[in-house]
Amino acid sequence: MSNNKSHDTMISRIVASYAARTDVTPNDIVELISKLRQEFSTEIAVGASEAKINTDKIKPALPIDQAVTQDQVFCLCCGKGFKMLKRHLGVEHGLNESEYRKLFDLPETMPLVAPSYSDKKAAHAKQLGLGKYHREASNRDEAYTE
Repeated sequence: MSNNKSHDTMISRIVASYAARTDVTPNDIVELISKLRQEFSTEIAVGASEAKINTDKIKPALPIDQAVTQDQVFCLCCGKGFKMLKRHLGVEHGLNESEYRKLFDLPETMPLVAPSYSDKKAAHAKQLGLGKYHREASNRDEAYTE
């Protein structure tokens, strides 16, 4: 698929989703289409080599040492707090975890999940007995050893 076709497909999906809202007027839709076409044409003109994220210009929305509290992890792109960042990063910013870490030069040890949420999930998994592997001889195994 060519770039123009893929851009047209993306524009049509965005416009269709936007048009499904009840508060949107036809003028709003036309305005959105022209803005999207302008953005995509600018992207094409910039070229693929310059389209990469420039890390020099991006500054965290809050200090990195304040990005993780016991109950929340704050997005350094927008400053919003969440229990888990993975979905937010993908949906809102188009980043995966490794791209996000590179963007802000974060260590692999920095959590992207709130510590209290992680502890709660770990306790629940332990309660269910997950993560333990017990080898118990079943009747079928005993039949082979006789």
